[in-house]
Amino acid sequence: MSLDHFNLLRLLEAILFASAEPLEPEAIVDRMPDGAPVEALIEDLQGLYANRGVNLMRIGKGWAFRTAEDLTGYMRVSLEAPRKLSRAAMETLAIIAYHQPVTRAEIEEIRGVATNRGTIDQLLEAGWIRPRGRRRAPGKPVTWGTTELFLDAFRLEGLDALPGVEELKAAGLLDRRPGMGAIAMRADDAEPELLPGEQDEPLFEQQELWEGADSEDQIALDE
Repeated sequence: MSLDHFNLLRLLEAILFASAEPLEPEAIVDRMPDGAPVEALIEDLQGLYANRGVNLMRIGKGWAFRTAEDLTGYMRVSLEAPRKLSRAAMETLAIIAYHQPVTRAEIEEIRGVATNRGTIDQLLEAGWIRPRGRRRAPGKPVTWGTTELFLDAFRLEGLDALPGVEELKAAGLLDRRPGMGAIAMRADDAEPELLPGEQDEPLFEQQELWEGADSEDQIALDE
Protein backbone atom coordinates (compact mmCIF):
# COMPACT_ATOMS: atom_id res chain seq x y z
CA MET A 1 0.00 0.00 0.00
CA SER A 2 1.45 3.38 -1.03
CA LEU A 3 1.79 6.15 1.53
CA ASP A 4 0.54 9.70 1.05
CA HIS A 5 2.82 12.71 1.58
CA PHE A 6 1.90 13.12 5.25
CA ASN A 7 2.71 9.50 6.10
CA LEU A 8 5.92 9.62 4.06
CA LEU A 9 6.95 12.57 6.28
CA ARG A 10 6.10 10.51 9.36
CA LEU A 11 8.16 7.61 8.06
CA LEU A 12 11.14 9.87 7.29
CA GLU A 13 10.83 11.39 10.76
CA ALA A 14 10.87 7.91 12.36
CA ILE A 15 13.86 6.79 10.28
CA LEU A 16 15.93 9.82 11.27
CA PHE A 17 14.96 9.54 14.96
CA ALA A 18 15.92 5.86 15.01
CA SER A 19 19.36 6.42 13.50
CA ALA A 20 22.30 6.86 15.88
CA GLU A 21 24.32 8.60 13.15
CA PRO A 22 23.50 11.23 10.49
CA LEU A 23 22.00 9.56 7.42
CA GLU A 24 23.09 10.45 3.91
CA PRO A 25 20.33 10.88 1.29
CA GLU A 26 21.31 7.58 -0.37
CA ALA A 27 20.82 5.72 2.92
CA ILE A 28 17.44 7.41 3.41
CA VAL A 29 16.34 6.42 -0.10
CA ASP A 30 17.17 2.78 0.72
CA ARG A 31 14.86 2.92 3.75
CA MET A 32 11.96 4.74 2.07
CA PRO A 33 9.37 3.29 -0.34
CA ASP A 34 10.35 3.25 -4.01
CA GLY A 35 9.75 6.55 -5.74
CA ALA A 36 9.49 8.61 -2.53
CA PRO A 37 10.59 12.24 -3.19
CA VAL A 38 13.29 12.17 -0.51
CA GLU A 39 14.80 15.61 -1.19
CA ALA A 40 11.40 17.31 -1.05
CA LEU A 41 10.46 15.37 2.08
CA ILE A 42 13.69 16.39 3.84
CA GLU A 43 13.04 20.03 2.96
CA ASP A 44 9.44 19.84 4.26
CA LEU A 45 10.50 18.07 7.47
CA GLN A 46 13.25 20.63 8.04
CA GLY A 47 10.65 23.38 7.77
CA LEU A 48 8.30 21.64 10.21
CA TYR A 49 11.07 21.43 12.82
CA ALA A 50 12.53 24.90 12.20
CA ASN A 51 11.01 26.40 15.39
CA ARG A 52 10.98 23.28 17.54
CA GLY A 53 13.24 22.18 20.39
CA VAL A 54 15.07 19.93 17.96
CA ASN A 55 15.96 20.86 14.39
CA LEU A 56 16.66 18.74 11.34
CA MET A 57 20.25 19.64 10.52
CA ARG A 58 22.68 18.79 7.76
CA ILE A 59 25.78 17.17 9.30
CA GLY A 60 28.48 16.71 6.69
CA LYS A 61 26.78 14.75 3.91
CA GLY A 62 24.00 13.44 6.13
CA TRP A 63 20.90 14.58 8.04
CA ALA A 64 20.08 14.24 11.74
CA PHE A 65 17.91 15.73 14.47
CA ARG A 66 19.87 17.92 16.88
CA THR A 67 19.01 20.24 19.78
CA ALA A 68 18.06 23.75 18.61
CA GLU A 69 21.08 26.06 18.75
CA ASP A 70 19.47 28.53 21.19
CA LEU A 71 18.66 25.76 23.69
CA THR A 72 22.05 24.04 23.89
CA GLY A 73 23.09 26.14 26.91
CA TYR A 74 20.20 24.71 28.93
CA MET A 75 21.05 21.09 28.21
CA ARG A 76 22.95 18.94 30.68
CA VAL A 77 24.19 15.59 29.44
CA SER A 78 26.38 13.14 31.33
CA LEU A 79 29.04 11.59 29.14
CA GLU A 80 31.95 9.33 29.94
CA ALA A 81 35.11 11.23 29.12
CA PRO A 82 38.24 9.20 29.80
CA ARG A 83 40.37 12.32 29.54
CA LYS A 84 40.14 15.89 28.42
CA LEU A 85 41.83 16.73 25.14
CA SER A 86 45.20 18.31 25.75
CA ARG A 87 46.25 21.65 24.28
CA ALA A 88 48.53 19.76 21.90
CA ALA A 89 45.61 17.58 20.76
CA MET A 90 43.39 20.60 20.15
CA GLU A 91 46.13 22.35 18.16
CA THR A 92 46.75 19.19 16.15
CA LEU A 93 43.02 18.78 15.48
CA ALA A 94 42.78 22.38 14.27
CA ILE A 95 45.72 21.93 11.90
CA ILE A 96 44.27 18.71 10.49
CA ALA A 97 40.85 20.35 10.03
CA TYR A 98 42.23 23.34 8.10
CA HIS A 99 45.05 21.64 6.17
CA GLN A 100 43.80 18.12 5.48
CA PRO A 101 45.07 15.86 4.09
CA VAL A 102 48.20 16.56 6.16
CA THR A 103 51.09 14.43 7.42
CA ARG A 104 52.49 14.30 10.94
CA ALA A 105 55.67 16.04 9.76
CA GLU A 106 53.61 18.91 8.32
CA ILE A 107 51.68 19.18 11.59
CA GLU A 108 54.97 19.43 13.48
CA GLU A 109 56.27 22.07 11.05
CA ILE A 110 53.19 24.25 11.64
CA ARG A 111 53.17 23.78 15.44
CA GLY A 112 56.91 24.20 15.73
CA VAL A 113 57.20 21.25 18.11
CA ALA A 114 57.25 17.46 17.87
CA THR A 115 53.89 15.68 17.95
CA ASN A 116 53.66 12.88 20.50
CA ARG A 117 52.12 9.62 19.27
CA GLY A 118 49.66 9.86 22.16
CA THR A 119 48.26 13.09 20.69
CA ILE A 120 47.22 11.34 17.48
CA ASP A 121 45.89 8.41 19.54
CA GLN A 122 43.64 10.78 21.54
CA LEU A 123 42.06 12.13 18.38
CA LEU A 124 41.66 8.66 16.88
CA GLU A 125 40.04 7.44 20.10
CA ALA A 126 37.59 10.34 19.96
CA GLY A 127 36.75 9.37 16.38
CA TRP A 128 37.51 12.87 15.08
CA ILE A 129 40.35 12.02 12.68
CA ARG A 130 41.14 9.14 10.34
CA PRO A 131 43.96 8.10 7.98
CA ARG A 132 43.33 9.46 4.50
CA GLY A 133 46.06 7.61 2.63
CA ARG A 134 49.80 7.78 2.06
CA ARG A 135 51.67 10.68 0.49
CA ARG A 136 53.55 9.92 -2.70
CA ALA A 137 56.85 10.89 -1.12
CA PRO A 138 59.87 9.14 0.45
CA GLY A 139 58.67 6.87 3.25
CA LYS A 140 55.05 7.20 2.05
CA PRO A 141 53.91 9.08 5.20
CA VAL A 142 50.30 8.70 6.32
CA THR A 143 48.02 11.69 5.71
CA TRP A 144 45.27 12.61 8.16
CA GLY A 145 41.81 14.15 7.82
CA THR A 146 38.71 14.75 9.92
CA THR A 147 35.61 12.54 10.12
CA GLU A 148 31.84 12.96 10.09
CA LEU A 149 31.97 12.60 13.90
CA PHE A 150 34.17 15.71 14.02
CA LEU A 151 31.59 17.68 12.02
CA ASP A 152 28.80 16.37 14.25
CA ALA A 153 30.65 17.17 17.49
CA PHE A 154 31.23 20.78 16.41
CA ARG A 155 27.83 21.18 14.72
CA LEU A 156 29.34 21.88 11.29
CA GLU A 157 27.53 21.28 8.01
CA GLY A 158 30.88 20.84 6.30
CA LEU A 159 34.51 21.99 6.34
CA ASP A 160 33.49 25.25 4.64
CA ALA A 161 31.65 26.11 7.89
CA LEU A 162 34.89 26.23 9.88
CA PRO A 163 35.42 29.67 11.47
CA GLY A 164 37.53 32.19 9.58
CA VAL A 165 40.69 33.99 10.68
CA GLU A 166 38.89 36.99 12.23
CA GLU A 167 36.50 34.73 14.16
CA LEU A 168 39.41 32.74 15.56
CA LYS A 169 41.23 35.91 16.59
CA ALA A 170 38.13 37.32 18.28
CA ALA A 171 37.74 34.07 20.24
CA GLY A 172 41.42 34.15 21.25
CA LEU A 173 42.09 30.85 19.52
CA LEU A 174 45.02 31.94 17.36
CA ASP A 175 48.31 31.43 19.19
CA ARG A 176 51.00 34.09 18.90
CA ARG A 177 53.72 31.48 18.47
CA PRO A 178 55.40 31.39 15.03
CA GLY A 179 53.53 29.14 12.65
CA MET A 180 50.30 28.81 14.61
CA GLY A 181 48.62 31.52 12.54
CA ALA A 182 48.89 29.07 9.66
CA ILE A 183 46.10 27.02 11.23
CA ALA A 184 43.57 29.39 9.68
CA MET A 185 45.35 30.10 6.40
CA ARG A 186 42.63 28.28 4.48
CA ALA A 187 39.66 29.43 6.54
CA ASP A 188 38.01 31.06 3.53
CA ASP A 189 38.36 28.03 1.26
CA ALA A 190 35.22 26.02 0.61
CA GLU A 191 37.09 22.75 0.10
CA PRO A 192 40.44 21.47 1.45
CA GLU A 193 43.29 21.85 -1.01
CA LEU A 194 45.32 18.87 -2.12
CA LEU A 195 48.91 19.09 -0.98
CA PRO A 196 51.84 18.23 -3.26
CA GLY A 197 51.72 14.56 -4.18
CA GLU A 198 48.05 14.07 -3.20
CA GLN A 199 45.65 12.70 -5.78
CA ASP A 200 42.06 13.80 -6.14
CA GLU A 201 40.77 10.25 -6.62
CA PRO A 202 38.21 8.11 -4.74
CA LEU A 203 39.77 6.14 -1.90
CA PHE A 204 39.79 2.36 -2.17
CA GLU A 205 37.63 0.40 0.26
CA GLN A 206 39.00 -1.54 3.26
CA GLN A 207 42.68 -1.02 2.47
CA GLU A 208 45.21 -1.55 5.25
CA LEU A 209 48.24 0.58 6.03
CA TRP A 210 51.36 -1.21 5.01
CA GLU A 211 55.02 -0.48 4.36
CA GLY A 212 56.93 -0.92 1.14
CA ALA A 213 54.01 -0.77 -1.28
CA ASP A 214 54.83 -1.24 -4.93
CA SER A 215 52.64 1.56 -6.32
CA GLU A 216 54.16 4.99 -6.75
CA ASP A 217 50.77 6.53 -6.22
CA GLN A 218 49.21 7.36 -2.86
CA ILE A 219 47.98 4.23 -1.09
CA ALA A 220 44.39 5.02 -0.23
CA LEU A 221 42.55 3.87 2.87
CA ASP A 222 38.88 3.17 3.47
CA GLU A 223 36.64 6.23 3.33
